Amino acid sequence: MCGIAGITDTPNVSVSLYWALYALQHRGQESAGIFTYDGKSVQKHKGYGLVSEVFNGPILESLAGKTGIGHVRYPTTGGSKPENIQPFHFMFRGHVLSLVHNGNLVNTNELRYEYEGRGHIFSTTSDTEVIAAILANEIIHDHTPDEAVSYCMRMIRGSYAVIFMLDGILYAFRDPLGIKPLCLGKIENGGFILASESVALDSVGAIFVRDVVPGESVRLEDGTVYSRKMMKAKSCAHCVFEYIYFARADSIIDGVSVYDVRRRTGELLAKQAPAIADLISPVPDSGTAAATGYSRESRIPFREALIKNRYTGRTFIMPSQEKREIAVRMKLNPVRGHIKDKSVVLVDDSIVRGTTSKKILSLVREFGAKEIHLRIASPQIIAPCYLGTDFPTRRELIASKKSVAEVEKEIQATSLAHISLEGLIEAIGIPREDLCLGCLTGKYPVAIEGEEEEKRGISMVDSYSCPAKL
Repeated sequence: MCGIAGITDTPNVSVSLYWALYALQHRGQESAGIFTYDGKSVQKHKGYGLVSEVFNGPILESLAGKTGIGHVRYPTTGGSKPENIQPFHFMFRGHVLSLVHNGNLVNTNELRYEYEGRGHIFSTTSDTEVIAAILANEIIHDHTPDEAVSYCMRMIRGSYAVIFMLDGILYAFRDPLGIKPLCLGKIENGGFILASESVALDSVGAIFVRDVVPGESVRLEDGTVYSRKMMKAKSCAHCVFEYIYFARADSIIDGVSVYDVRRRTGELLAKQAPAIADLISPVPDSGTAAATGYSRESRIPFREALIKNRYTGRTFIMPSQEKREIAVRMKLNPVRGHIKDKSVVLVDDSIVRGTTSKKILSLVREFGAKEIHLRIASPQIIAPCYLGTDFPTRRELIASKKSVAEVEKEIQATSLAHISLEGLIEAIGIPREDLCLGCLTGKYPVAIEGEEEEKRGISMVDSYSCPAKL
């Protein structure tokens, strides 16, 4: 679940990309990178760390140009290796290709094997390089960029939102199920921005134009958006975890306000799983909107029992369980006066492995809470995610092998309840058939060996729209 951005026709584009990536920092905290095109060549800088740690004024000044792409990484495929830090850059037959990708391919190994058989040498272990290899191979064989994208989308399977620069021109395409988000904005000075979430548009003062449609390819050139519908599906499969946890609360993803979804989950939780308590408190920050909804519906006062240290990252997306556990105490500290001898409802977004929840409840209990009722704004996560979220095996998921009552006992909660699947779908407001619910149901929108598939009827189309001035 990385964050990507691309900006074109904007002076000092590196600064705008910096702020866009800063707004997307919640999507990946391991590494960051910005590449720009100065009219002759690509200027590059990337490294481990947060956006503010990887870049400074002199570095941004060195990244000249009006067009560029950027990436913040949270590793799922390929592991935590320096060579896997994006963007990626390739030179071939007089062309320069730079590329960023958010998503997870499920047929990476077979595609690598095929292209290695053709003589391609891979320098990373990331599925993103497979996408680049397919595009480059098609362009080498005299296909247009549109044709290369079309062929690439036929070959790859899984989740993907891709932005790439080819000889200084910006392109993007999104998987036909719309699993990963991608939106388009218009910058005041005449340029355009593509980004994972609308908050990146806000950060540079851009006006939201629209979401990139699932299965669509776009080219941004000379102040014009060229659009081509490459693939279509009978229904989409928007990632439900974007609304549960990953997206920033102030984002709008595929026309839906993330904050409103989370608030509604809290309201429905209060109806489905009421509790007698003195206060409602979020597990900050991803539980905050749901806690306000729970408080509003239950009429139990909202009060923060836990204060977040704003200078720590998101514990779920840290690369190891040991780091997640250490980070909990660094990240959260109870307000003793709010919870001592009180019955507390803690509202959180999800339980994945259970270890973080257990430590949070232990902290609150240590500071004197009489009762701790844990309310979760998502159903139980029972199955792996193959499409970009870091819970890859059932063994890691506490709910895959334990009932709610057993989890309640293990984490030592007074009571534990989750929102129902139907309640979550109602809160999101998107039809069930247009959501990817694989982690909650064990049924996936793409074919995965050993797993049950809910087919979406994907097919190629050939519809090229006339250029439209925006």
